Amino acid sequence: MFGLAIIIRDALKPLSVILGTDIAALLLLLSILSAYPFAIFYRKFIYGREKIIQHLYFVTTGLILGYVNYGNDMIHPLAAMAASYAFLAFLGGTSLAVAAVFIFNMLYLLIGYYIMSTDSYDINWTMPHCVLVLRLIGVAFDYYDGQQNEEKLGTDSKKYMLKYLPNPLEFLGFACFPASFMVGPQFPMKRYQNFIDGQFGDKKDPLKAPESEIAALRRFGLGLLYLLLFQLLGMLVSDDFIISEGFERNSFFWKHILLGVWGRYTLYRYISCWLLAEGGCILFGITYNGIDENGKKEWNGLQNIKLSLIENTKEFGDYIKSFNINTNHWVAHYIFKRLKFLGNRNLSQLGALFFLAVWHGYHSGYFLTFFVEFLVIYMERDIKYIIKANQNLSQFFDQAAVDIVVSFILRIYSFIFMGFCLIPFVFLTFEKYWVVLGHINYSGLIMFGLYPVIWGPILRAIVVDKRRD
Repeated sequence: MFGLAIIIRDALKPLSVILGTDIAALLLLLSILSAYPFAIFYRKFIYGREKIIQHLYFVTTGLILGYVNYGNDMIHPLAAMAASYAFLAFLGGTSLAVAAVFIFNMLYLLIGYYIMSTDSYDINWTMPHCVLVLRLIGVAFDYYDGQQNEEKLGTDSKKYMLKYLPNPLEFLGFACFPASFMVGPQFPMKRYQNFIDGQFGDKKDPLKAPESEIAALRRFGLGLLYLLLFQLLGMLVSDDFIISEGFERNSFFWKHILLGVWGRYTLYRYISCWLLAEGGCILFGITYNGIDENGKKEWNGLQNIKLSLIENTKEFGDYIKSFNINTNHWVAHYIFKRLKFLGNRNLSQLGALFFLAVWHGYHSGYFLTFFVEFLVIYMERDIKYIIKANQNLSQFFDQAAVDIVVSFILRIYSFIFMGFCLIPFVFLTFEKYWVVLGHINYSGLIMFGLYPVIWGPILRAIVVDKRRD
């Protein structure tokens, strides 16, 4: 098998040179696309057959993809699956089991980062492993919730809870599901079980595969479109250009416009991959999301990107609602809401963002990125509060003409400063991202970083009507 992986890599070398990308990235893209033929084969020959056959198919295809990409390093995800299942089998649905699965998987991932990480974005076994870690931790929490008093659980916990531990093959099939094994999206074990049970297919004909082909084709087409846009924008504003003296020589205004374009270029890299991955999930039929008002089945249950919202954002809260939706939902359900005992929304949010930073790796850029996210959301919420607390301002901004102007300004603001927020996430190390921040005169740090201690208090003192407050 490993010899086959080497042959595939050698065969891809000419294509990688033509496309100007490295073999690891090209192989990852092809692995995402391979979900489509895997799904077609599944629909034709596997769907509706015994559960054990379906589980085996998912385990086999998922591990093949992992092995072709990472060879013998696939021992690490397998070890994580085995250890996590052992903890749940021996400790049951207890808080101790949740702690054991959580700590073991996070430590294993962090050790992997320590050994494998470089100063750039790495494509190695830690990439699918970080996706797997969330999946395994989610099962532990869901199994724990299933042993609690159902009346005390939240809506999502009731929907995802597991009364019984899945059998080992079912557990592996869920963990290795080929359309999401490499880059996501995240989904709970309960969705996988409902899918295997045939709940997302034709009730009248249990052997008929879900009618999700058109929805999958649409997502596939959008994925290719955004992949093309990513390539085209890369000719104008690549990472190398943003960190270069050529970028620095532009005017202050033009640098920020180019930064906004670069932000879109960076987002499109992720959007294209997630759209293609989601299309594969849709074709399998696991994304069923109920019936719409016209009586048609919806296949957006694993939607990871809301394109209409992300292309029309007016504030950073819109980015959170529309970008990497499934991971954000995972963090909200399994981390943010579990920190309710802290008694403070800001502390819970900081805890969730700190978890996300650690989950991504050791680089200081990750921690700065998520801390800046906290500052940006804090500023936007505070400004909304300040406007609401002043009657004259509220009435002024409620005017239709003013709303048009403000909406335009906010679109420019979110477009430009999304690029700013991505600088440390992309360049990772202080030595690199500090250079780029210097190119734009630290504008974002001055605006967002000083808001809680300078700009916010000044605005409150000038604007807030204490009686309305």
